[in-house]
Amino acid sequence: MIVDFAADQPFAQARIKLQEHYGFEIGESTIQRITLGHAQTLFETGRASRDFPQTAGRHKEIVAQTDGGMIPIVAPDARQKDKRKGKTLLWREAKISLAHPKGSKTPVYAGTIEGGVETAGRQLFECAVRAGFGANSHVHVVGDGAPWIVGQVEEQFGTQGNYLIDFYHVCEYLSAAAKAIVPNATALDAWMEAQKNALKTGCLDHVLAALAGHIEAPEIDNDQAPVRRCHRYLSDRRNQLNYSDALAKDLPIGSGEIESAHRYIAQQRLKLPGAWWRVEHAEYMLALRTTRRNGDWETYWATAGKTGSPANQNQPADARKSAA
Repeated sequence: MIVDFAADQPFAQARIKLQEHYGFEIGESTIQRITLGHAQTLFETGRASRDFPQTAGRHKEIVAQTDGGMIPIVAPDARQKDKRKGKTLLWREAKISLAHPKGSKTPVYAGTIEGGVETAGRQLFECAVRAGFGANSHVHVVGDGAPWIVGQVEEQFGTQGNYLIDFYHVCEYLSAAAKAIVPNATALDAWMEAQKNALKTGCLDHVLAALAGHIEAPEIDNDQAPVRRCHRYLSDRRNQLNYSDALAKDLPIGSGEIESAHRYIAQQRLKLPGAWWRVEHAEYMLALRTTRRNGDWETYWATAGKTGSPANQNQPADARKSAA
């Protein structure tokens, strides 16, 4: 119950909840130590990688998404004896991945903060494997066009995967270009609808033609040239804009699922007002929250008492006190 409460709310609030619901008077530092200890155990347990399944997958079509979001981090100054002094506040990207069979509403999640793009790509692959990916499966990945995502989809899935840029992300480029091309609000809406329909029906060349006649002069800076930026963006990503094929197969063309996951997995606990995390503690808590979302909570507690104490239980008291 201690870890359950603290997984969702600040340690101080978990202390109040434990007293309200169970009548336990437990110190905040104890709640923090116990929670981070189990979270670290879950993090280290989850680092075991999954190999490519040589057998047929349980599902032919897997939907996968991955994206990054910023988390508030505090880095103590190791030269200071007083840990309250010399701290550096910064933001680090938490990369969240998910995968599920086509049509399913129950994704498998994973997340990393320190691991980098290779770790995030491996986690995306492992989510897909757990979701039913195998030798005869195909993975449909949707994202915001970040080059690291494209690269990892190619590296992890090869010819068994395809990458589609989030349709609404593309529309942001189109909208900026439309404002420069069409001065009238009513005409602007009509122009946008025409381009969206062209993209959804596989007529990318029609969109590029509609932009080509309005591309800004070369001497205009790129940040002041929305039509040029949009034309270049679409031209460079032709093989990532196959919306007609996705729609025909009843596959998503938007990445709203992963954007929502960032809110309820990472930000809901790690991005609270005034909260700054040691990066390793944020990593552990992210593992804790994905474990609960993946339905592994009861499995962990069924074995936790048999596998020894949490990872940091035997550390000196002063080493256990720092947290968000």
